[in-house]
Amino acid sequence: MTYSNSDSYLPTQAEAKQAGLVRDALAHKTRASSVELRLVRKGAGEVTFPLPDPVLRFLVSLLDQMARGNAVALVPVHAELTTQRAADLLNVSRPFLVGLLEKGDIPHKKVGAHRRVRFEDLMTYKRKTEAEREKSLRKLAEETQDLDLGY
Repeated sequence: MTYSNSDSYLPTQAEAKQAGLVRDALAHKTRASSVELRLVRKGAGEVTFPLPDPVLRFLVSLLDQMARGNAVALVPVHAELTTQRAADLLNVSRPFLVGLLEKGDIPHKKVGAHRRVRFEDLMTYKRKTEAEREKSLRKLAEETQDLDLGY
């Protein structure tokens, strides 16, 4: 196991391969009406319990990222992030993120001399910008078709 920091996990190649196998098995089960999880430990017996659909979908998504070899992190929605951590999650530089904070594009608060960004606010901003990007791309594609500039 390789940890990139205290709350992220980067899987090894072997773990990524195993995650892909488990993901595929669970993804197949998402089409079933209900799924039960059975845990078996040597010498400790077994326990079976229902796996709610949202939990199953979350596990499949988590395993998918691991299978791709991506680092994964579990961040509570109300977590407050440093500007560096927030910039990393948006895949932008810290100075660029600070500019967004200063313009008021993303809410934040100051703790002493440091800024903190709520994960939930960061994801709201990310969804908004992704929606705007998609809208612009659709408009550009329509204009390209209207002008018959397709290749």
